Amino acid sequence: MPDSIMYQEDAYVVLETNQPEQFLTPEELLEKLKAILATRQDNLPRDLQQFSSVEEQAKYLMETSCDLDMEPGEYLQWYIVRLEKP
Repeated sequence: MPDSIMYQEDAYVVLETNQPEQFLTPEELLEKLKAILATRQDNLPRDLQQFSSVEEQAKYLMETSCDLDMEPGEYLQWYIVRLEKP
């Protein structure tokens, strides 16, 4: 049986073209994805087209992926990290 700690989300490290890595909370990443998806409703990945709201699209993307296709030569990736406190 999987340990429940595997499903805890402390933060995400976000990698983006020409930007330093960022650490975002799950809520901050959700807002970032919603902002990006809101501007791309006419050019969504096929698996996101089944959802009618940007909120649903962003949640699905966070739960099932770790990247989003951007413009050619650009990238957006995110990975769950656990932050240890000393």
